[in-house]
Amino acid sequence: MPPRTYLKLGDKVKHIRYSSWGIGEVIEEKNSFLPGGVCFVKIIFEDGVERLFINNFDHEMCCYYTGIRLITEFNIWES
Repeated sequence: MPPRTYLKLGDKVKHIRYSSWGIGEVIEEKNSFLPGGVCFVKIIFEDGVERLFINNFDHEMCCYYTGIRLITEFNIWES
């Protein structure tokens, strides 16, 4: 069974506890399809630091559970 991933390449994110990091963008994905393998995403934030996070909803340390939230694009001029 393939992992249930949260983020994909190019997604914009923020961290709910570390606003000083700024907005981040997913710049790399690494997915393991071996049993017990881990999926990672590398995110570069506005503070210039690249950070690596686990990207599998089935893992207790998934980036979602640790505070990474997806930013959805919203345009007030579109209906």
